[in-house]
Amino acid sequence: MAPRPKHEDESEGKPTETLDVPRRKSLSMAPAVSTAALIEDDPWDMPELQDTGVKWADLDTKGKILRVLTIAAKLILLLGFLYMFVCSLDILSSAFQLVGGKAAGDIFQENSVLSNPLAGLVIGMLVTLLVQSSSTSSSIVVSMVSSGLLEVSTAVPIIMGTNIGTSVTNTFVAMTQVGDRNKFRRAFAGATVHDFFNWLSVLVLLPLEVATGYLVKLTDLIVKSFNIQSGENAPALLNVITDPLTESIIELDESVISGIALGDPEAKNKSLIKVWCQTFSNTTVQNVTMSNCSNFPCWELKNVTEVINIKKCNHIFVSTNLSDLAVGLILLACSLLILCTCLILIVKLLNSMLKGQVAVVINKIMNTDFPFPFAWLTGYIAIVVGAGMTFIVQSSSVFTSAITPLVGIGVIKLERAYPLSLGSNIGTTTTAILAAMASPAEKLGNSLQIALVHLFFNLSGIVLWYPIPFTRLPIRMAKALGLLTAQYRWFSGLYIIVCFFIFPLVVFGLSLAGWQVLVGVLVPIVAILILVIIVNLLQKHKPQWLPSVLRSWDFLPQWAHSLEPWDRVVTIMAARCCCCCKCCNVTEEVKETGTQENKDNVIEMFDNPTKNAEIKEAKKTSDSCEILKATSF
Repeated sequence: MAPRPKHEDESEGKPTETLDVPRRKSLSMAPAVSTAALIEDDPWDMPELQDTGVKWADLDTKGKILRVLTIAAKLILLLGFLYMFVCSLDILSSAFQLVGGKAAGDIFQENSVLSNPLAGLVIGMLVTLLVQSSSTSSSIVVSMVSSGLLEVSTAVPIIMGTNIGTSVTNTFVAMTQVGDRNKFRRAFAGATVHDFFNWLSVLVLLPLEVATGYLVKLTDLIVKSFNIQSGENAPALLNVITDPLTESIIELDESVISGIALGDPEAKNKSLIKVWCQTFSNTTVQNVTMSNCSNFPCWELKNVTEVINIKKCNHIFVSTNLSDLAVGLILLACSLLILCTCLILIVKLLNSMLKGQVAVVINKIMNTDFPFPFAWLTGYIAIVVGAGMTFIVQSSSVFTSAITPLVGIGVIKLERAYPLSLGSNIGTTTTAILAAMASPAEKLGNSLQIALVHLFFNLSGIVLWYPIPFTRLPIRMAKALGLLTAQYRWFSGLYIIVCFFIFPLVVFGLSLAGWQVLVGVLVPIVAILILVIIVNLLQKHKPQWLPSVLRSWDFLPQWAHSLEPWDRVVTIMAARCCCCCKCCNVTEEVKETGTQENKDNVIEMFDNPTKNAEIKEAKKTSDSCEILKATSF
């Protein structure tokens, strides 16, 4: 009989019984190999920001001084980049107003289209996208309501649209972290959680408002219940710091957009670029010739206001001969460059600073809940903090764009960024309320009512999508979109283009054709989308309720239910573009060296062996490009 083979843990003179107890225990408790694949990391776990430097106690006096100076320098740089970031957002808003401000005023003149609630919603989105400022578009709406050109009920959908349009800025900001898959997943989810809140709120509250008019009735009751007197202008908090820089670059006359919207024919010929910063208005009573006299001249007494220019502005474009469009495009390119550069540098600085004990402290402050039984208060405190910070910076876009990189690098959880974004929605309405209270007495009621509509719209959305954890759908939807865009990063650009540009433009075009065309096109599309959502939910939770053919989407072509074929198309197109550029460079290099292309059975000799290797490599690259071009078709 052949001897029994020895166990790998046995030795020549020592049987297994002589193994010590800890060794036998470790062998018996070894995990099965098959369970290793079951352990997966949660993609939404917060990354650990570890301090890889030397501890403070291990530093000498010189090292401690250098560390303090380094931290101080980083703080100064961080504040400087934040300042430039806020200023670039302000200039970006001015650039968009120069490019599309007059078009926005013309859009608001379409009163027949504005009577359609869905068209009003889309117009509010488009105008806010054109001017990149919800406060500007809201002020136009307030002016039109005050002057009687718009009814309060007609203006409500427009206010809802401005709420959606202002959320695109932080979505653009998230795109700056597209290079890192994990950071981009968190940043894009942190930005789009604001989008989904606004979309879902409109989806529920717009039909409710059309059916019942509860926002108009509620705000009208509040305005009539209180004897509200005209107040002060909205306080300029952050603008005191940023205006010296931004006003040295560009100043705009925003009354031109309002004048176009109000139907002033002279406003269309005016430039948005402000030339005279100090003027004096002199109103006198004069005889004015009447235009409706038939046979003889006649006059009437009217108040004539004459504007006297006193002092010119000091910005760069005060004496320019360029058009508003040209100046806007210049400012748009420069502000986007500064914006992206500041964001990248801010993220790098935060990554280097938020380590060790600093990261622990910030994570505890931002992401830790209050102890039981007050844990439920944490989110509401975050809402108050978001409202307060937005009131200080006077822009929800600035605040949400500032927290988006923090979500990306893992300092703020998505669950905490959500209530902060909700608070920013409330904070931006308080500024509008203060601005409305500065209106003249005869316009105060309508102005304040529209501002309150904006406030109660956001409060109603918070009641719908925050108090009960089950109803916090924006968080789950943002996570799903974050995972999708992390896998297919090109989908993020498609999301922005479709949701904020193509969809509003299509709906606006259909609105111009009439409400019958709008309903006839959109109702079937909405019905199909609702059916797809219901089938997806049943496939996931109750597949037995569905017929066998609908338990999966495999009966459809792959391109109709998966992004994988589209991803291959995008990848091939990108590769072809890159390859074409590379092939052109290779061909030029080959021509310059005097070689001939695609000659078989010919031995090419060079005195320089390095040159020979370069030509062979160039030919190999050219051949591979040709193969890629052929296979891409």
